[in-house]
Amino acid sequence: MTTIHPAIVPIACLLLLAASCGGARQEGPDEAVSGKSLAGEGWRTAAREMVRRQLRPRGISDGRVLQALAATPRHLFVPPKAVAGAYMDGPLSIGHGQTISQPYIVALMTELLHLSGTEKVLEIGTGSGYQAAVLAQLTDSIYSIEIVKALADSARDRLARLGYHNVIVRHGDGYRGWPEQAPFDCIIVTAAPPEVPPALVAQLRPGGRMVIPVGEYYQELLVITKSESGQIKRAGVIPVRFVPMVHPPQQ
Repeated sequence: MTTIHPAIVPIACLLLLAASCGGARQEGPDEAVSGKSLAGEGWRTAAREMVRRQLRPRGISDGRVLQALAATPRHLFVPPKAVAGAYMDGPLSIGHGQTISQPYIVALMTELLHLSGTEKVLEIGTGSGYQAAVLAQLTDSIYSIEIVKALADSARDRLARLGYHNVIVRHGDGYRGWPEQAPFDCIIVTAAPPEVPPALVAQLRPGGRMVIPVGEYYQELLVITKSESGQIKRAGVIPVRFVPMVHPPQQ
C-alpha cells in the first residue's frame, strides 16, 4: 500500500481493504509490462487483460464500463517510471503525494453511477485525469475539481491532448462543489471526507446519485440517492481505504 501524507492528499484511492477484495490475487512483478510493449497499439492488449483478469472476476458486469476501461490508455496517466505497472492491480504514485486509483475501484465506482449516456457528472478529485477519461466515454459532460493546482493543470492538458473534450477541469475546493454548474445528475468523489459534504448533496439533482467514500479510520463506500421529492437515501457498498479529502481553511 502506498504511503501518502494525509495533509496534502485530497484525491485518488488506495487499495481496498483486504477483506473487500474477494480474495482476488495480486499480480506479481513478472506480470508487469514494459514501456516498449505498450508502444503504438500494444497497450490495448494490456488493457483487455486488465479487464479480463481484474474486473470481470470481481463482478464488474456493465459492458459499457468494461469497454471504457479497455479503451482508456492508463499508461498515459502515470509518470514514465510507473508505466510498467500501469495495468496492474493497484494504485500508482502520480506525484504531489497522490495516486492513480486501483483499476477495480475506478470500474466499481463508475458502474455504481448507472450512467446511461446523457448525464452531467461532477467529479471531486481529478488527479491524473484517468477516472474522468473513463467517464468521458460514458456520458455527455464531466466537470472535475482538483485541489492540487499542478495536477489540475496537467490533467486538463492531458485530457485535451488525448481528445477527451467533454471534460472541464478546474482547480478548487471539492467540498464546495461547483455551484455555477449545478445541479448534477451524478457526483463521484475520489477521496474520503469524514461526513458527506452538504454542498454536494445540495448540488445533486432530484433523481440523481452520488458515489462517495465516507469515514476516517473506518471508511465505507456509499451510494447516495436523491428522490424526485428531495429525500436522501444512503446505501453502503463495501469497506474501503481512501486518502482523506482535504478541506482548505476558510479565509
